Amino acid sequence: GSRFQIGGPAGAFIVLVAMTIERHGIEGMLLATFLSGIFLAVVGFLRLGTYVKFIPYPVTVGFTAGIAVIIFSSQITDLLGLTLAVKEPAAIVPKLEVLAGALPTLNAAAVGISLLTILVIVGVKKVAPHWPNLLIAVALASAAAAVLGLPVETIGTRFGGIPSSLPMPVLPDFSPDKVMAVLPDAAAFALLGAIESLLSAVVADGMTGRRHRSNCELVAQGVANMASAMFGGLCVTGTVARTATNVRAGARGPVSGMLHCLFLLVFMLVAAPLASYIPLAALAGVLAVVAWNMAEKHAIAALLRSGWGDALVLLAT
Repeated sequence: GSRFQIGGPAGAFIVLVAMTIERHGIEGMLLATFLSGIFLAVVGFLRLGTYVKFIPYPVTVGFTAGIAVIIFSSQITDLLGLTLAVKEPAAIVPKLEVLAGALPTLNAAAVGISLLTILVIVGVKKVAPHWPNLLIAVALASAAAAVLGLPVETIGTRFGGIPSSLPMPVLPDFSPDKVMAVLPDAAAFALLGAIESLLSAVVADGMTGRRHRSNCELVAQGVANMASAMFGGLCVTGTVARTATNVRAGARGPVSGMLHCLFLLVFMLVAAPLASYIPLAALAGVLAVVAWNMAEKHAIAALLRSGWGDALVLLAT
């Protein structure tokens, strides 16, 4: 539906997914994801996605800016290499309070890797704008951390690496009792997935000057969620951060989205052991730059000057 949309699991789903697993287990979450895919496809076939055109421009700008704030705040721990005494809260204000209390644990090596990543991204973009600056930055930061033996957390040290194969696809348990139990969660997944996918597509339209097909996008996201559940995956949606990264990196059409999928598959099958060496501070540096670029600062300034109505809607969103 969108020539620039990149899909995947999204931060906005964290609370919903965690609550669903807590209530119904992993199997219940997979069933809810599969059902949400059916709901999304039905909404698309009924052409209800057309109503996205009624979303006001200040809402899309505010939505993007809000996601940028959430992304950046979620990366502060890894940007500074903080060691938290308690579990990091999801809500912004409690999160910042916990992070402020952990500032004495700042890791200078992690800060150095973060700064190196950000400087390489910005520098390569200025010197050679067509080069893959994000990939170059992560590769250099990973090499520096490994060669110098820096005491920083990596994908491997925190998560034990990533799998190097896919499981066989399996349909979730469709027993009537289980379906009825997870129905509210499936509806929540579908509603949030539809809103975020279409807003992300609108944001991509604003960045590229193109127009997406909202109903086609919803059907595609529905199929993606059903497929994800069959392989034991999380619910997915079009993501503002990855879509904005795609556009900022110079995407010209849907081929970049297809290559994104192929690269992920190749990385998993071939380079999974190498991914273990990627410092989390480097990934945090990438996302910090993405968050900065996502916030449409000129649009925000223009809306704040245009009148109290637009400004109020922008700030509320």
